[in-house]
Amino acid sequence: MAEPFKNLINAGTVQQAGAHLQRAWPAFDRHHFERLALDGLDALEFKARAMQLANALGATLPAPFAAAADVLEASLAPPIAIDAEGEPTGLSNAQSALGISGWTVWAMGEYVARHGQHDLARALACLHALTQRFSAEFAIRPFLRDQPAAVLATLAQWQHDPSAHVRRLVSEGSRPRLPWGLRLQALVADPSPTLPLLLALQDDPSSYVRRSVANHLNDIAKDHPDLIADWVVRHRRGASAQREALLRHASRGLVKQGHAPTLAAWGLAQGLTGSATLSLDASQARIGEDIGLQVALHSRAPGEQALVIDYAVHHRKANGRSAPKVFKGWKLTLAPGEQRALTKRHSLRPVTTRTLYPGEHRIELQINGQVVAEAVFELLPA
Repeated sequence: MAEPFKNLINAGTVQQAGAHLQRAWPAFDRHHFERLALDGLDALEFKARAMQLANALGATLPAPFAAAADVLEASLAPPIAIDAEGEPTGLSNAQSALGISGWTVWAMGEYVARHGQHDLARALACLHALTQRFSAEFAIRPFLRDQPAAVLATLAQWQHDPSAHVRRLVSEGSRPRLPWGLRLQALVADPSPTLPLLLALQDDPSSYVRRSVANHLNDIAKDHPDLIADWVVRHRRGASAQREALLRHASRGLVKQGHAPTLAAWGLAQGLTGSATLSLDASQARIGEDIGLQVALHSRAPGEQALVIDYAVHHRKANGRSAPKVFKGWKLTLAPGEQRALTKRHSLRPVTTRTLYPGEHRIELQINGQVVAEAVFELLPA
């Protein structure tokens, strides 16, 4: 069995952090820190472990925030290296032994977010260092919420930073809907303050940074779909292969939803010219199993057709109603007159984000955003 994710913060990492903090500040009460951090740790889930570690830092670091920031920075390992593609490579064992890196840094960022609000310049400088050993994407968000103009001005400087970690923080830390992170409601309502940053970073040499830009744009698409459709139209002109890939990733959700302006931006506004059928390999399936989808396509077009084929499963909810969830299918080009058969297995195993309930489920086949066929099956208890 795989090691539980929460164990990435454990007694060993706490003790290592205590040792490095004491190395950075000999007066640090390492034993008190470890007692606080380890109290009931095994019973806590992952985020709660990080927050408890931040509580222990708050109780043991020096009271002046600037002094505490000095200790945190002095306790760190070297920055995580970046490879030729701009991806993090991790630290060697020898480098890791030199200081703190990895998930423990999440707790350090949380400490900065809690205690650095009245010393913004020093807090941001500390996050600049922390993000090169893990990520400060969670910690910077309270500052963006409370002091947006000053933080955005700093991010505008950081977009030119030599470190890919810092440039990624510019995009990732300001995402309106970052998973696990504080939602930035002002940027959900109006994303325009971050658009110049994304424009500057969408051609960044680091794939690590570009992937964050794509995810940021995808966040914006959830509330401002037409803005992202227009972004794709404007920035596809003369786009490199790397930017084209970024724009596809940024608009993936809108394509799956069948958002007409986005489909048009990708040349997918036309529906299928021809016929499509959807059938299932069983009329019933149990929770925990899977079910097979068979799609038959027949083109009646005089030319090639670019098709994005997805399917929506209308899952039954606890109240008996149903709600659709779109899943990726196929992306292909259908030749004139071509007939093609496609198959796929759809998992009916429960996941952490979705509970499955018995009852009738409908599957709709979507081609270029248009529903062209459907089938139903009965989901039985496990």
